[in-house]
Amino acid sequence: MGQSEVRGTVETVWRMEAGRVVAGIAAVVRDVGLAEELAQDALVAALEQWPRDGVPANPGAWLTTVGKRRAVDTVRRRQTQERTLAKLGRDLDEQVTPDFDARLDEPIEDDLLRLIFVACHPVLSPIARAALTLRLLGGLTVGEIARAFLTSEPTVGQRITRAKQALAAARVPFEVPGRAERAERLDSVLEVVYLIFNEGYAATAGDDWMRPALCQEALRLARLLQGLMPDEPEVHGLAALLEIQASRTHARTGPDGAPVLLNDQDRSRWDRLLIRRGLAALDLARAGQPGPYVLQAEIAACHARARTPEETDWARIAGLYAELARLVPSPVVELNRAVAVAYAEGPAAGLELARALADDPALESYHPLPSVLGDLLAKLGRQDEARVEFERAASLTGNARERALLLDRAAACRS
Repeated sequence: MGQSEVRGTVETVWRMEAGRVVAGIAAVVRDVGLAEELAQDALVAALEQWPRDGVPANPGAWLTTVGKRRAVDTVRRRQTQERTLAKLGRDLDEQVTPDFDARLDEPIEDDLLRLIFVACHPVLSPIARAALTLRLLGGLTVGEIARAFLTSEPTVGQRITRAKQALAAARVPFEVPGRAERAERLDSVLEVVYLIFNEGYAATAGDDWMRPALCQEALRLARLLQGLMPDEPEVHGLAALLEIQASRTHARTGPDGAPVLLNDQDRSRWDRLLIRRGLAALDLARAGQPGPYVLQAEIAACHARARTPEETDWARIAGLYAELARLVPSPVVELNRAVAVAYAEGPAAGLELARALADDPALESYHPLPSVLGDLLAKLGRQDEARVEFERAASLTGNARERALLLDRAAACRS
């Protein structure tokens, strides 16, 4: 295997195994920042040794073992207290096998779950959690994360560094939280995965309507959580939601990259495998009282089951949004309910609900509100009012593709 092939293999392995490698090392050193540094050292060792010695049968175990050995060396260099060093030695005797080709044992999954809860700790801001999660669990480089969120590498690097410092300052333990606080912490974990997916599904800024790589990372994390937490309905609910939403990816943009709205999409291009996966996850999620992700997955399933826009059960969708609004009150949810009501009962009914949200300060700069108002006014034949709303929506969005679409709709109101 040539140098370039080995490098490609190393990069692929790292993307797949980064989370497990960092988690395994963090279980030893109890420091996420140090664990990532040692994992990077192991990655460098792989780049040096694998071209010469060949790729091991279990490359993830190889990286984890090398990283844990570097952990011991680091502790020795820093002259850590003798008792801590002795404990590390005992832990390594129990946890690390000298056979590089040995399979990763079951506790690695526990370490991975701990790492997810640490990276998504509520002490961090949502965007910091997202960056740290993509770095530690997704194996993305700082440059890749910067490109995904349309920001600079120094900004992302500082964000990740500060996140690690904040975790250290708060003395966040490397553990899955107890039952009493797990629900709150799980909400934080799911929020981060949802944030990553949404930024990929409908980019808030830039020239592209979508960033599929972010959607794929979020899907991978959601599936990982399903395996680690199979008894949590909301985990399955989030996975179901993302699988079904992702099924529309190929139909959401035209040949020129322009956005294609839901009712204009070629539904034959929807990925039926992802829909089946999503519906299967939704079945698992229905075990308990539906939470917000389960309800959103139910809404997505209504669209997925409709072979044509006319077959969509908008009355059920409106009811699900009403239930969601009771569970997690939000003007955004109410706006979505207004759209569903407009389809179920007519644009006048939807417009009345949407108009009631116009003075909500939370939606002051939220471009979907004037976009919805413009759409409903146009359907009612009030073209001049619709044009004003579409132009206002275009002025508020940071996404170039969406701005062009809204300006086109505004122009259509003049004809």
